[in-house]
Amino acid sequence: MYKADETRYDKMPYNRCGKSGLKLPALSLGMWHNFGSVNDLENMKKILFEAFDCGITHFDLANNYGPVYGSAEENMGRILRSDLMPYRKEMVISTKAGYDMWKGPYGDGGSRKYLMTSLDESLKRLGLDYVDIFYHHRPDPDTPMEETMAALDQIVRSGKALYVGISNYNREQTREACRILREQGTPFIINQLSYSMLNRWIERDGVKDYLYENGIGCIAFSPLAQGILTGKYLEGIPADSRAGSGKSPFLRGSDLSEDTLEKVRALQEIARERGQSLTQMALAWILRDGKVASVLIGASRPEQIRENCRALDNIIFSSEESDRIDEILR
Repeated sequence: MYKADETRYDKMPYNRCGKSGLKLPALSLGMWHNFGSVNDLENMKKILFEAFDCGITHFDLANNYGPVYGSAEENMGRILRSDLMPYRKEMVISTKAGYDMWKGPYGDGGSRKYLMTSLDESLKRLGLDYVDIFYHHRPDPDTPMEETMAALDQIVRSGKALYVGISNYNREQTREACRILREQGTPFIINQLSYSMLNRWIERDGVKDYLYENGIGCIAFSPLAQGILTGKYLEGIPADSRAGSGKSPFLRGSDLSEDTLEKVRALQEIARERGQSLTQMALAWILRDGKVASVLIGASRPEQIRENCRALDNIIFSSEESDRIDEILR
């Protein structure tokens, strides 16, 4: 059975999630890719063990992560039972519902029926009595906000989640969700948002500052812009890459314009001067101002975890570096 590294907490910073009492590791592990039914279970174990040994205590799932839908939660449940359950009290496990999960009118959106049924199914797959954070995965314009937030409140009161969060909500949607949840006394602590050097919409929208000013945590996903900020596409599109496979709806060859690649080349030069890889600098940049509690990373190999954690060796950017980066990204 797996035995965790005794030094796992020595180097990982832990940031308070908004004004709550919960602290999150600066880097968290997202299980969107590479943990489905098409992936190797032993490799999944190695990735999870490496992450925990590096001090990563937060593991992020959703009901439809896979493929197939539900299989990431099933695999996490298997690994918990075989190796990680002794460390459950040291882990933050989150899941979500909001996008399509099953056929018919009740397997998508933000209704009370969908959210509560979905969480029950997630807990069965995970083999857990509760998750630490349960998110509504996306705003649903067809369901009253009051119904969705009331469902999140009831989920906490039922003991099936300790905290609740939202994901992909912009500033105005977050403001309304926050108003309702605070009136109910619900422990609403976090918004999960896409954010990277190439995708700064949360700055323009104002939701990043709103969260910080109102004591709500922010966690960033897709920090490497679907792999563009690894530099892997600077010499062409590898056939085995996400863009090269032609199967990903989130990254296509057309996303890799010459303008984007020129920006990546210029950013890579700054990273080199900082003694970091482009990947490491991209992760450090998100954490630069203390307004993001944690960054979700993905991995297909365990060695990627340790390499990503080296980003935390330097998250300070000089004013000159910041100005150069802003000019490149302008």
